Amino acid sequence: MKHIRGFLICFLFLQCLSLTGFAQQSPPFFNEIETFKKQDAINPPPKNAIVFVGSSSFRGWTNVQSYFPGYTIINRGFGGSSLPDAIRYAQDIIIAYQPKQVVIYCGENDFTAEGVNADIVFDRFTTLFEIIRKDLPKAHVVFVSLKPSPSRLKFLPEMVKTNAMIKEYLKQYRRTGYVDVYSKMLLADGTPMPDIFKADKLHMTEAGYVIWQKAIKPYLKK
Repeated sequence: MKHIRGFLICFLFLQCLSLTGFAQQSPPFFNEIETFKKQDAINPPPKNAIVFVGSSSFRGWTNVQSYFPGYTIINRGFGGSSLPDAIRYAQDIIIAYQPKQVVIYCGENDFTAEGVNADIVFDRFTTLFEIIRKDLPKAHVVFVSLKPSPSRLKFLPEMVKTNAMIKEYLKQYRRTGYVDVYSKMLLADGTPMPDIFKADKLHMTEAGYVIWQKAIKPYLKK
């Protein structure tokens, strides 16, 4: 009996430790967002800038400022993120900066989760847009279309649907823009340009970012 009681006590103790650890577990990308906050505390970014927010396609654009001289860019891309992550941290990486414009590239990673389709990604985008429009009613919001990554060919039909839905949605609102990079990254036969992607067939080379710069620049606000 004593052995059973002792076993139960140990079991319950371990369960408590497990639950405590679970409760204290940080949400995805918490450390990356904290790093941004620390950087901002040391070197506060200016208000009324342009925030680039999204996944690794923006995070990897480490020299983005050099592509847009004359504009003040705050790059808050964080790798592997999806729209729920952008929604979770919107106050920290968008609203806090009080930008005049928000440029979004996010949604591509969403499709790697089980059961996610164009309708789900579209709904997630509208949620993010509504947060931005509510807290920053005068800010311009630009969505950069999901790109045709060769490593994600099976998702492209749904991505095309998502792009079309978001494009139509944004037409309803003033101070918005839709940047088509998808079609500009295709060969004449409709397949993705291989030389603008790195070996992983997901992230872009400098040649890819040159295409993005030309597509995005006309939408940026001085």
